[in-house]
Amino acid sequence: MSKNLYSLLGAGLAPQQFIDGMAKNREKFLEWMDSFNWEAEERAYFESLRNRDDLRCLILAAEWCGDVVRNVPVVLKALEPTGIPVRMLIMEEHPEVMDQFLTMGGKAIPIVIFTDAGGYVLGHWGPRPKHVQEAMTAFKLANPDREAADYQEKLAEARKEMGRRYGEGTAYHRVIVSELRELISSF
Repeated sequence: MSKNLYSLLGAGLAPQQFIDGMAKNREKFLEWMDSFNWEAEERAYFESLRNRDDLRCLILAAEWCGDVVRNVPVVLKALEPTGIPVRMLIMEEHPEVMDQFLTMGGKAIPIVIFTDAGGYVLGHWGPRPKHVQEAMTAFKLANPDREAADYQEKLAEARKEMGRRYGEGTAYHRVIVSELRELISSF
């Protein structure tokens, strides 16, 4: 049976309310947002979605999360020309939703959820680009014991590798846009 989030389509915050309410990481969030640039073909695709009045988007997020700060600005910029209604759900305020979208059994954000107008989940993206997530997936598979003496050390190494995979610039923006396009094209 499909997940239905209809009751949440009007809940949460509008993206600008989320940004305005950020007490942490707001400056970096806005820097990533300002650094976003379109490739013409990508923009044309996302603009073509303006006629898709059947889509809705919920984004599970929290201002303290580095992946939210890096990735949500790209998601918001990509969805901006679509006209798809977007609502931000603060993870801590919506644990029942977070529990439906765990990543390898754990809570990881952001999670970008697309539904139809009736709230039925069509698909989701996140918490990070696939090539970045691969580093965390490999770590979790190799280190199932969170109580192991070297767990935190290995976690720090995995996070460093994820940072390397994100890279210094904005190339990962293209990856997110491409992954979102692939997902949206599937419904």
